[in-house]
This record gives sequence, structure tokens and C-alpha cells, in this order.
Amino acid sequence: MRCERVADLLPQIVDGAEPADPQVRSHVATCLRCQAELVQYRKLLKALRHLRTEILQPAPGTLTAILADLEAAGERGAMRSLLAGRRGAYLGGIAVATAAAGAAGALVMANRGRRKMRLAG
Repeated sequence: MRCERVADLLPQIVDGAEPADPQVRSHVATCLRCQAELVQYRKLLKALRHLRTEILQPAPGTLTAILADLEAAGERGAMRSLLAGRRGAYLGGIAVATAAAGAAGALVMANRGRRKMRLAG
């Protein structure tokens, strides 16, 4: 029996999914490479079982911060989709407002210039 074949079977054998046949057991008993592989699988399973029972407590405020970030991201997405549908109207409104502000500024400057001319004359 070859190590490559045994290495493919070891995960199922270690977790009990399938029983080891006598040829595999005989090979593992005499092969240091396969024995080392078997030990690694057992260590991995032990660590995974330990993780199942371990309870991690998040730092205070972590959950609240995550929920707030999710809510803010959802609101930004909603605003983007709302604005994207009305982009043309907003751009037109901005253009009109800019033109009106420019015209109002020109009127104010013209009125100021006339007053100065009267005072000087």
C-alpha cells in the first residue's frame, strides 16, 4: 500500500466516518510518515473540538458599532439609489441655481458700482 493512498483515507478514518481496513492499519503501523500524518489529523480534530466549546465575548460596544455601521451603509445605499434616479433633475436645478446666483451677484456688483459713482460725482 502506498502512502498517498493512505493519506487520502486518513481524514475519514480519524473522524470515524469509515473504519480502517487491515491493510491501512498495517501500513500506518510500519510507516513513520503516515503515523506523523495521523498525529496531525488528531491534533487538528482536537483543536476543532476545543473551538466548538469556546465562547468568545466581543469587546464592549463592538456589536453596537457594527450595527450602526451597517445601518449607515444601508442609508447611504438608499440615498445613492434615490439620487441616481433623479440625477438629471438635480443637475438641472443646480445649473439654474448657479446661474441665478451669478446673476444676483452681478446685480449687486452693478448696484454697488453705481452708488460709488454718485458719491464721487
